[in-house]
Amino acid sequence: MSDSKPRSPKGHPSTPKAALDALLSEPAGGPIRRALWLDELDQRFRPLLPPSLAAHARLANYERGRLVFVVDAPVWRAKLRLAAPELLDAARSIGLDAAELIVKTTTPVTASPQSDRQAKPISATALQALQAALASLKEPDPSGSKDTP
Repeated sequence: MSDSKPRSPKGHPSTPKAALDALLSEPAGGPIRRALWLDELDQRFRPLLPPSLAAHARLANYERGRLVFVVDAPVWRAKLRLAAPELLDAARSIGLDAAELIVKTTTPVTASPQSDRQAKPISATALQALQAALASLKEPDPSGSKDTP
């Protein structure tokens, strides 16, 4: 019976984890390592947030003593700023030299108005006006010049 797992050229099982490990070992893996670290920090902060706020806030960055959180509405921004002293203390307790909390509000992603539009039939008046405009473009110039606009 053959093994159903795909094998790499060296005969080792090929897995997504092996691919991720290979990517992370490269110098280009720095941004991925940082994203994973920030995600881990976010998971550590999430239980420290008030339950109603945790679903609306996410740690976006930590740099030079600044914790940056992103929230999805201004009301959550205000609530998170009220929790700033506790979050800064929590950051210090896990070894971060946090001195400032910055909260940014994202804009909600909405579908563009054009994507929701359906083609609507043109009214009789609009159709007549369009036909008149097209006909006027076909008429010869009364001045007799052959220049076209």
